[in-house]
Amino acid sequence: MGNTASRSPALPASQGVYKLESLGGGIEQARTNGKSVWGTFDADSLPSFLSNNPLPNGYPWSRMNSTTNYYEQTPNTGVIRSYDFTISRGILAPDGYEREVLLINGAFPAPLIEANWGDTIQVTVHNHITHPEEGASLHWHGLLQKGTPWQDGVPGVTQCPIAPGESFTYQFLADMYGTSWYHSHYSGQYSGGLFGPMVIHGPQSQEYDVDIGPVLLSDWYHDDYFSLVEQTMAANSTPVVADSNLINGKMNFNCSSIAHKDATPCVSDAGISKFKFRRGKTHLLRLVNSGAQGLQRFSIDGHKMTVIANDFVPVEPYDTKVVTLGIGQRSDVLVKADGDLEAYWMRANVSRICGRNHNPDAVAAIYYDDAKEDEEPKSVASDVPDPGSCANDDLDLTRPLMKMELPEPDLIIDMEVRLFTNGSGVKLWSLDGVSFRGNYNSPTLLLSNLGNLTFDEEWNVRIIQGAKSVRVHLINNTTVPHPMHLHGFNMYILAEGEGEWDGRINHPENPQRRDVFQVRRHGHLVMQFDAAENPGVWPFHCHIAWHASAGFFIQFLTGHEVVETMRIPNVVAETCRQWAKWTHTNIPAQIDSGL
Repeated sequence: MGNTASRSPALPASQGVYKLESLGGGIEQARTNGKSVWGTFDADSLPSFLSNNPLPNGYPWSRMNSTTNYYEQTPNTGVIRSYDFTISRGILAPDGYEREVLLINGAFPAPLIEANWGDTIQVTVHNHITHPEEGASLHWHGLLQKGTPWQDGVPGVTQCPIAPGESFTYQFLADMYGTSWYHSHYSGQYSGGLFGPMVIHGPQSQEYDVDIGPVLLSDWYHDDYFSLVEQTMAANSTPVVADSNLINGKMNFNCSSIAHKDATPCVSDAGISKFKFRRGKTHLLRLVNSGAQGLQRFSIDGHKMTVIANDFVPVEPYDTKVVTLGIGQRSDVLVKADGDLEAYWMRANVSRICGRNHNPDAVAAIYYDDAKEDEEPKSVASDVPDPGSCANDDLDLTRPLMKMELPEPDLIIDMEVRLFTNGSGVKLWSLDGVSFRGNYNSPTLLLSNLGNLTFDEEWNVRIIQGAKSVRVHLINNTTVPHPMHLHGFNMYILAEGEGEWDGRINHPENPQRRDVFQVRRHGHLVMQFDAAENPGVWPFHCHIAWHASAGFFIQFLTGHEVVETMRIPNVVAETCRQWAKWTHTNIPAQIDSGL
C-alpha cells in the first residue's frame, strides 16, 4: 500500500517546540484537518432539535418523552435528512505528523450527521478511494436497524463492499436518540480516519443551556491502516502501538521523538482543539471514543461532570470527575461553567494500563466567554488515579431512566475468548471457538434471505432458533480487556468483573443497557438481548480494530424465518454484482478477517 496520494507543499521536518500543555497552532486548519471545523471556534453549538420540519405539540416527537419506551415506540416525522459523502485519500497532519488519511468530503474527522428522533437518514456514499483502490462501507453505530438489517453496513455480513468508483445509498430510521458515530467497517479503515459523529436529537432528560456538540476522542497512528493490519497478521507479530491521542482530530506531537531516518514532514506545535464555555451556564458534551484501540479517561480540570446518558440510553444522573470510555462507547455529560479561572484544560488520557500508546495524553482548551483566546490555561489536572481495572463505571451507578425489567432468558450461551497462534505463527483471536474470516462476496444476510442456512465454519454464525431473549456469559481467558459491541440491540448488562461469574445479577428490575461494554482481562461479562425483537444478522465483536482484524467476531442470526421473507431492495444485490465485477479483475487485499 504505497502512499501515492497527491501531496500539498511539504511541511518542514521536525519543526517547532513540543509541550503537552500547549496551544500550538503552527499549522493552519486546512493542513491538519482538511475541510473539518471540529476543534475550532467555527464549529457551531447544536440546537435542542432541528426545527425545519413539523413540530406537533412543539416538538418533532410530539408528546413522547425521555421515559417513552424507545424500543417499542418511535415517532414517524416523515422527514428525510439527506447527506452526500465522497470517500477519498488525502494528506493531512492532525498531530503535526504528515500522513495519508482517509477522508469524507475532504474532512477529518468526517462531517456531522444530524437528525431528529423519527427522521429517516439517507446517505449516498461514493467510493473514490484510489492508489490503491479499495472497497468501502459505513456502519451507523448503535442504531437498531429494525426492519432494515441490510443497512447496517458490515461487508460480508449485511452487504457487499461498495466497489471502487461505485456508489450506494443507505436509508434508515433514526430509531434511537442521543450521541453516536459512524465509521468504516471494512478491515481497519476507520483507524486511518474514516469516521465521523452522529447526533440524533430527542427528548431532554435533564436541562442544560448549551449543546457543545461532539467531542471525539481517538488514538492516532502514523503508519497507514493497512500497514498496521499487515503487522497484526504477520507471523510472530508485535502488538500495534498508537503514536498519539486526539481530541476532535487535533493534538501536538513531539517531532523530536522521531528517529533521524524518518524524514516525514512534522511540526511539533500543530495545534489543539478549542471550545467556548459561557460562564454560569450548563453545557452538554457528547463524548465519543472513536479510536481503534485505547481505553480513554476523560476529564476537565476543576470541573465535575454529570453523566446523563451512556451510548443511546439516558440514565439516572450521576457525578464523576473522570469518564471512562472503551472503543465505540459514548457518554453525554453536563458541565457547569462555574470555575474561578478564565480558561481550563480538557484532558483525554489513554489508560497506560489498558491501552498501548507512545503519547497517550491529549489536551484541548476551554475558554470562558471573558477569556483571552490566545492564552494557555493554567489549570491543574485532577488527581484521580487510574484504577487499572479497565472497566466501565460500577453497574450500581448506571441505571437507565426508562426502566425495563429483565426478562427470563430462553437460551443461555457460555462463550469463551481465546488468543492462539496458528500453524503459520499468526496470533489470532477466537470467540466461541472460532476465529472469524468473512467473505465479502457472500453476505450472510443475503444468503439467509434466500433460505441458505449453511455457512462456512470460519464465518462464525450462531443461529438463534426460537429464543425470545438470549443470555451470553462471556469468559475472557486472555490478559487483555475488550470493548464488546453488539449490533442491532442494546444489551442488558447483568454482571461483569474479575475471574468467574458468581451467578449474581445486578438490578434485574432495571439493569444497565448499552451497545458496548468492557470485559476485564481474565474476567467475565454477562449480557442479554431480546433476539426476537429484531430479525436479522447481527455482529457481536471486540471493537479494538486489530482484534476484529484477527478474528474476534461472531454473527447472531435472529428470526431466520422472518429474514427469509424480507424484501431486501434490489440495490443491495446490485452492489454485490458491482463488487463481483470489480473482483473479477482485481484481487482485494483481504489479509485479515475483513472487518
